[in-house]
Parts: sequence; C-alpha cells; structure tokens
Amino acid sequence: MGEKVDQTDFTREDRTRYRQKIRRSLDVFATMLREARFEFERPLTGMEIELNLIDGNADPAMRNAEVLGAIADPDFQTELGQFNIEINLPPRRLAGDDFAELERGLRASLNQAERRARAAGAHMVTIGILPTLRREHLTGEALTVNPRYQLLNEQIFAARGEDLDIRIDGVDRLAVTTDTIAPEAACTSTQFHLQVSPAQFAAYWNASQIVSGVQLALGANSPLLFGRELWRETRIPLFEQATDTRSEEIRAQGVRPRVWFGERWITSVFDLFEENVRYFPALLPICDVHDPAEILERGEIPELSELRLHNGTVYRWNRPIYAVVNGRPHLRVENRVLPAGPTVADTIANAAFYYGLVRSIAEAERPLWTQMSFRAAEENFHNCARHGIDASVFWPGHGTVPVTELVLRRLLPQAAEGLDLWGVSPAQRDRLLGIIEQRCLRHRNGASWQVETLHEIEAQGADRQRALHEMLRRYLPLMHDNIPVHEWPPGK
Repeated sequence: MGEKVDQTDFTREDRTRYRQKIRRSLDVFATMLREARFEFERPLTGMEIELNLIDGNADPAMRNAEVLGAIADPDFQTELGQFNIEINLPPRRLAGDDFAELERGLRASLNQAERRARAAGAHMVTIGILPTLRREHLTGEALTVNPRYQLLNEQIFAARGEDLDIRIDGVDRLAVTTDTIAPEAACTSTQFHLQVSPAQFAAYWNASQIVSGVQLALGANSPLLFGRELWRETRIPLFEQATDTRSEEIRAQGVRPRVWFGERWITSVFDLFEENVRYFPALLPICDVHDPAEILERGEIPELSELRLHNGTVYRWNRPIYAVVNGRPHLRVENRVLPAGPTVADTIANAAFYYGLVRSIAEAERPLWTQMSFRAAEENFHNCARHGIDASVFWPGHGTVPVTELVLRRLLPQAAEGLDLWGVSPAQRDRLLGIIEQRCLRHRNGASWQVETLHEIEAQGADRQRALHEMLRRYLPLMHDNIPVHEWPPGK
C-alpha cells in the first residue's frame, strides 16, 4: 500500500488515458500467460507481518517514523497509520527445517527491532486490533505522512461523496461515522505469499478461498474495537467498511465492494485481473511512459505498473500478485485473512497449516471447489470471523460441523500430507501442526484469551478502559516469551 506516487491531481484526460493503458496492459498480460514466460520452477514463499506501536501506558504511539529511523532495517517499512509498521521477510523455500529457521530469524529481527524501538519511546505488539485504540486516535492526523496514503484517503472520499458509516453488530454494537480511512489502520494483519505457475494459480487461489474461513476461526485475534466486544475477528467487517467507496444507493445497485471475498471460482489468474479492470474504477490513475506491448515485442518483460497499481487498490482477501524480480516475472497468491500475533510460534504454526492445507486441497484428484458453492465458502468466511474458534462451517462430505471437529478429524491430516509434499521435516510438521491441534482441543486462540482475560479483570472491579489496558499489559510478556496462545492462562 505504501508504494511511492508522484502525481496527486488527476484530470478527466488522465482517467481516460489510464483506462486505455490498463486495458492494453491486460492484453499484454494475456499474451504473457499464453507464452508461459513466468518463473515457477522453484516455488517460493514469503511473509509480511504488520505491527502496532504502543507507549509506556499501552496506548497507541504515533511514532512510526522515529521507530523506523531507530530500527534502520530495510525489512521494516511504514504502514497506513503512524502507530503501525510492517516487517517483510525474504522469500524462501518450504523444505526440511526451514520453518524452524524462519521462526528463529523472525524472533531475532523482532527482538532487535523492539530494543531499538524502545529508544524511540515505543514498544511493538503483534495483535490484530490494538485493544486500547479509541476513536480520537483514528483521525486524519493518524495517517502516515506518505503521498500515497493521503491520496488514497482523498480519492476514496471523493468517490463516496460522503462520510463513512461503520456499523458492526457483535456481542456489543458499534456505530461510528468517520471522514477518513484511518480506521483501516486498526487492522494489522499477517500475509502469506505463495509463488505458483500460471497453470496452478487458479487451483491454489480457489483452495485459499476455501480454507480462509477455517484460518480465521483458528487464528482470530481481534475481538475488541473502541472498547466494544464485537466479532472474534473484527478486522474483517472493519476493513470491509473502512475503505468502501460506495454510497448507500450504489451498494443497493449491486456494485462490488473494493474489499472483496469475490463471487466465483476462477479458471485462470487472468479472471481476477480482468475483474479488477471491468468492475473497479481507478483510484490512482497514474500512467508511466512505457508501452508494455512494445517492451514485450522487444523480448523484454514489462512491469505492467498500471495493472499492478490498480490491483493494489482492490483489497481481495486472497489477492493475485504479478511481479518482476531480476528480469523474470512471477505470480503469487497473497493470503491476507489472518491478524497479527499473538506470538511468533503461533504465526509460524498458522503458516504451516495454510501452506500444507492449501497444497493438499489444490492438488487433490477431485477439486473441493467442484463440491462446494462459492457462496458457501463466503458464508464460512464471515461466520468464522464472527464466531472464531466456536464457529461451525459447511464442508463437503461433512455437512455443517464445528470447525474444531473438522480440523481435528480431517484438515490436520490433510495439512500434514501437504507439508510432506513440500518436503518439510516430520519433526517440524508435527511440532507446528501440534500447536493448531492444541488450539482446537483447548478452544483457545488470541481472541478467546483476550475476551476471557478482559471479563475476569472487569469482574474484579475495573472499568472497561482500565481492563483493556491491563489485559494488554498481561498480553505483552506472554507474546515476548513466545508461548503458544493455547498455553496462555486467562487472567494471568
């Protein structure tokens, strides 16, 4: 989201030229897919984790510029809010003990960054939504000083023509109005990347859509916003509403939202980029000077910058990525459904479960998406976001079943098979999937721990704001100790 932009004002001619250029880029992309010009012989994975910054009182610290200056590591970058930063992990293969090496490297990077952040007066927290956020924290002044963020804010509200209404009905109810996209900054996530071939992309994207609901149920860590207990993964409805360019009347006409689960299974990655061009007007109609068709005719690889920039403003929960690295293009599925945290161990376990399960489903002899409607997958997604680890889901061959029962009986063995196909060592496979198994057996994830602990502190006489701060203070040492969340004692 933080990609640099130079142009900040757009004319009608700019928008017309952009539409022509992006359609030309789409034609070039189709040619590239037909001619199989993509890197995929050595599939790689990647990960991004968004972090919250807090001060000594456990309130959000609007200091990301100072913190990044102190960290001085290019793997750490800005995010939308001044109380957010992000770490981008280098691409790597899944094999042997790579998960253990990834976990050690990530912990080392975060620990070093935390030490340096303290010098800038801040601490880092891996959590989906910062529980101590209040409405007054999420104004236009909370946005990171970056022309792209400011421009996105302006363009979204120009498209809407009115303020945003955020309405979430959960255990409590929330109804707020905002004149900025700053509430989106509350949604800190973990993103898994998986490089695949053009021929495999549709299967892996469809499989990612199917498992997204289960991922949310197991990994929910965002039950609180503005002092209200809402969905177990409140990031989902908040993000869907905080960047909605549609007025009420436009929504009633069936216009697609920019934060989107989708509406159908696909047969090619081209389907998703074509939908982007067909359904969504440009928020940032910025053209470069290069003709992608001429570049391709010369035997070179075009960046397709307009197509990529536009794709970055359509917020699919599983997003297609086109990128060029060292002169070679590749495709990735970007799985964006999970919140940050609670610990590095939990994050790596979530990764192992996703990568193993998605490979098993994508390469199954009979595709699961031929046995399941797209609407059922979407209903699973939102139901799991609402109810978390207590959710039930529809699954072919099982009907409607508690998600923990489905994972224990069917999905963990499938994930294990998928990790075997990746070449992951049995010791790492069993260790990481064992964390998922124990979450299911104990019915405890980050969201359930937060809520249980909050209620226990309130039962001891604390008001909601004091309880939120105390709960977060208890979260921090457990997070730093890297104890998987299923072992966290509530109220301790």
